[in-house]
Amino acid sequence: MNRCSRALVAALLLSGTTASAQTLRNHAERGQDRQEKRQDHQETRDDRKDAAELEAVLARFDAARAHRDAAGLAEVDSRLHTLLRQELSESHAELAADKAEVRRDTREIRSDRREVRRDQAAGRPGALADDRGDLRDDRRDRRDDQRDAQVEAASQSARWRIAQELKTLAGVQAPAQLDRKRTLIVELTQLARQEVTGDKRELREDRRELREDRRETREDRRQR
Repeated sequence: MNRCSRALVAALLLSGTTASAQTLRNHAERGQDRQEKRQDHQETRDDRKDAAELEAVLARFDAARAHRDAAGLAEVDSRLHTLLRQELSESHAELAADKAEVRRDTREIRSDRREVRRDQAAGRPGALADDRGDLRDDRRDRRDDQRDAQVEAASQSARWRIAQELKTLAGVQAPAQLDRKRTLIVELTQLARQEVTGDKRELREDRRELREDRRETREDRRQR
């Protein structure tokens, strides 16, 4: 929700037009959900590209090692350094976004609870049932977003650990060290593939949230 939307919601709440404020808040949430879906589509494209590039690096590593190609192995080291720097930067941004979503979920849950209390005080059973449903949905969304943040943090930590170890292996061509380097490249590739799988889950969650948004729109119309 941007500053303008928050200001409008606050103004309507202060003026006492609760139903209008709730409608506006739902409208802002729908806009945020559509934006998150667009972002998740972009992240999916980026993660698929990262996985494909790491698979190509692994193939180049195997070819260079098989042909005792020192220059080829050096190119692999350089490419790994670049990819890891990019992925760590992306992971930092994605983790920040995940944490922001958890904070937004928490604000929505607080707002849902206020709506439930208002419905109970006003004796509006129909609106109460709707708002309790919204509260359940938002609690589930927060659990999903908390899980996403935990997964991203673990992935970021794993990449950082691999990056530090790869630094110690750069330029080393002893068989044992090359075996270890290959293991680390494979681990990076597996992390990238896992992120693609996680992206698919997030897109399913996005579609579910948009369905919930449409349901809230119908509820808003009934309550007018």
